[in-house]
Amino acid sequence: MNSQLLITKKEDAILTAWAENGRICQIQLESAKTESILDNIYVGKVKNIVKNINAAFVEFQKGQMGYLSLDEAVPIHTGGIRQDSSRVLIGDEIIVQVRKEAVKTKPPTLSGALELSGKYVVFCVGNGNICISHKIKNRETKMKLHDLLAAQKKKETYGFLARTNSADASEEEILREIHRLTARMEALIGNGMHREPFSCIYQAPPAYLGGIRDIYQSQIQEIVTDDDRIYQTVCGYLQENCWQETARTVKWDQENGKLDAVYNLSKTMEKALRERVWLKSGAYLIIQPTEALVSIDVNTGKAVSRKKNTQQHFKKVNLEAAAEIAVQLRLRNLSGIILVDFIDMAQEEDREELLAFLRRELGRDPVPARLVDMTKLGLVEITRKKVRKSLREQYQDCMGRTGNAGGAGLQKWR
Repeated sequence: MNSQLLITKKEDAILTAWAENGRICQIQLESAKTESILDNIYVGKVKNIVKNINAAFVEFQKGQMGYLSLDEAVPIHTGGIRQDSSRVLIGDEIIVQVRKEAVKTKPPTLSGALELSGKYVVFCVGNGNICISHKIKNRETKMKLHDLLAAQKKKETYGFLARTNSADASEEEILREIHRLTARMEALIGNGMHREPFSCIYQAPPAYLGGIRDIYQSQIQEIVTDDDRIYQTVCGYLQENCWQETARTVKWDQENGKLDAVYNLSKTMEKALRERVWLKSGAYLIIQPTEALVSIDVNTGKAVSRKKNTQQHFKKVNLEAAAEIAVQLRLRNLSGIILVDFIDMAQEEDREELLAFLRRELGRDPVPARLVDMTKLGLVEITRKKVRKSLREQYQDCMGRTGNAGGAGLQKWR
């Protein structure tokens, strides 16, 4: 698979695009001026406890509240520690990490379990579990990784997640990363014990660097950027983490044309902000995010069959739509509950074939996406993990526009 990570900057935003075999399948926008809070670690102060939902509201930045579930790990207390630090009370100063950004009316989600991510391992304090990526299928490899990580637990509260990349890494590479992450985590916790409330004790790397870290090692060929500062930052990041061999970093030559134009970045983003997606057969999708869920409707459109076997034609259109839906969920970063209304098919075996095919396509997504079932009304239920905002929300944050996504704001990218 020919794969590239493309990074470009225009105006006040940085666009990161992941291309597979010449097609853009993932886009992420971030402000070049405003730093993201996702994965940052803060010293927060508990402002309120809501017992009926077993949660706390914590002020982690001055004037910025976050939601902390008390069903998970007990946060690390700082400042004047009480004798019983297994409980969280109003006024407590605790160390928390931002797990999810604010979404519409919901505040950011916080956690008392602190994580640092590497290329091969996620190191956690507050959750003593050892987990292996579900994308690693080989049983012997999973057992070997589990034993290796279990031997590195210095405390009961320390936990590890073996990422997909760890399957192809040597034991020395994994151990080197674990030691680096452990030392960094212990240093920042020690620092946090003496910091004032609302202090940021860990600033997560920019999203485009996080994308480099999270890419499967066996997939990436090169990282391409047309910005001098970003190029230097990427090279320094790879060298700092000993990942120089992960991918080739390329400074785009403007004599080959503009990076945006050559890879159709603006056009791809503009299409990803529209409701309608045309398929090669002439059928189309209507994708509509709402407050509660995302609805996707499959329409035959111009894909009208003049053959007698219309059911076979409907199945062909549905399979084409299923492949495109898996791409669009990733491209638009749609998450939560997703309901898909495919074209009705009379045969049970056709419906089963469609569900099996869609399940395989969703399995390609680096973000956990799961096909739940088909309801009695024929709607296919999908769930996809929510981490970052959707592409539309990212676009609105960067451009400061809430109107037509394909309007004047997008001209900045052309």
